[in-house]
Amino acid sequence: MPILSDLSYMIPELMLAVGAMALLIAGVFMGDKSARLISTASIALLIATLLVVAAMSGWPERDVFGGAFRIDAFSTFVKLLILAAAALAILMSDKYLAGEQLGRFEYPVLIVLAATGMLLMASANDLISLYMGVETQSLALYILAAFHRDSRRSTEAGLKYFVLGALSSCLLLYGASLVYGFTGATQFDAIASVSAEAGKNVGFVIGLVFLISGLAFKVSAAPFHMWTPDVYEGAPTPVTAFFAAAPKLAAMALFARAMIAPFAGVADQWTPIIAILAVASMAVGAFSAIVQTNIKRLMAYSSIGHMGFALIGLAAGTAQGVRATLIYMAIYVVMTIGTFACILLMRRRGGMTETVDDLAGLSKTNPGLSLIMTVLFFSLAGVPPMAGFFGKFFVFQAAIEAEMIWVAVAGAVLSVVAAYYYLRVIWIMWFNEPAPVFEREQGSRLGVTAFVSALLILPVLPALMGPLASAAERAAAALF
Repeated sequence: MPILSDLSYMIPELMLAVGAMALLIAGVFMGDKSARLISTASIALLIATLLVVAAMSGWPERDVFGGAFRIDAFSTFVKLLILAAAALAILMSDKYLAGEQLGRFEYPVLIVLAATGMLLMASANDLISLYMGVETQSLALYILAAFHRDSRRSTEAGLKYFVLGALSSCLLLYGASLVYGFTGATQFDAIASVSAEAGKNVGFVIGLVFLISGLAFKVSAAPFHMWTPDVYEGAPTPVTAFFAAAPKLAAMALFARAMIAPFAGVADQWTPIIAILAVASMAVGAFSAIVQTNIKRLMAYSSIGHMGFALIGLAAGTAQGVRATLIYMAIYVVMTIGTFACILLMRRRGGMTETVDDLAGLSKTNPGLSLIMTVLFFSLAGVPPMAGFFGKFFVFQAAIEAEMIWVAVAGAVLSVVAAYYYLRVIWIMWFNEPAPVFEREQGSRLGVTAFVSALLILPVLPALMGPLASAAERAAAALF
């Protein structure tokens, strides 16, 4: 039966959806004392789903449910990274949640539900399934942002995220409705077949602009970035770590598919818009982060800047550009997870510390942590021969090949500006007078996560870059 055949291709999404419901029911009956058990089960569920996605990577590419979703090398590449990031986000959270009396079973279930939406986003091949995936993810993320109900900052973060997220969803939906109105289709392949002709209509172009605006909000691209610093600062730190990694990857993947698959015929109309968004994001991220004293706000502006660099590849509008974006996002996720694992170790007298000055003299009080953070920050700054440098190299190369020299030059200049605030943190860690020592009883999970992340972005493991580039190339080719 066709329906059963289609369902077989959606096994990962079904596993997460059914698993989340089962874990939620189990948590309700067992109460908050089940938080640790539900967390462990959620990690196991995410890892099992990851293995299923990996096993399905050899299956032939296929459209399912009337073309609403496409299972291909692109979706597989993105899903593997999303599931790994989601599992690590739960793994990193236990100690923090217990210390803040937030150890409730709903937390890991919400991350699993958000991951379900992200997998749908990675496979979306229709404007309706695109919106469904975005909203499935977003509703879980709104709750996670406000998860610390007794914290005014967290509640404010959740409310801001919800209100502005609803606005972006309206932009996205309005853009989709205009595109549908002028093409008569919602499925990407059907839109692609008429986009060249429809592109002559002003209404279609306006719809495309609204669509880009809604997606730009999801990746925190300037000028749709206003929510990011406040939400990152106010949300519980493990939630911020999750926000900065998996949802950004899913949104960037959706952005790439939603632009390339249906609108390749009018690339000349949207690539300049993406290029402007990229340069604006890099500029906002670079200059705004310089004055930040809160490490989470600094990472928020860092995230905005990195999304700008990733968008350079998409602005190229070529297979090489999408390949560069995927490589950049894979490296970015590893760097971000590692950095937030280090931030979660910034605990003193039973509470979290979040200012940059709290890192003063860290090399003298905790040499191991300072060394790991130094490696991660060098990579975030794009200092060769760290992995972050190669990520930027690939996107600049794609821009130059697409004859967007001005974008590559702007990116190179803004990389130098952005390097300042990363190097400032490194200077504070190594050369300032030591601040009071952080607690050391945080457990080994965070330390191991930070260490492995630092190891992955070192040139010590160049063998990983080849397979990553090959996988990204296959994934990008699936869109063309």
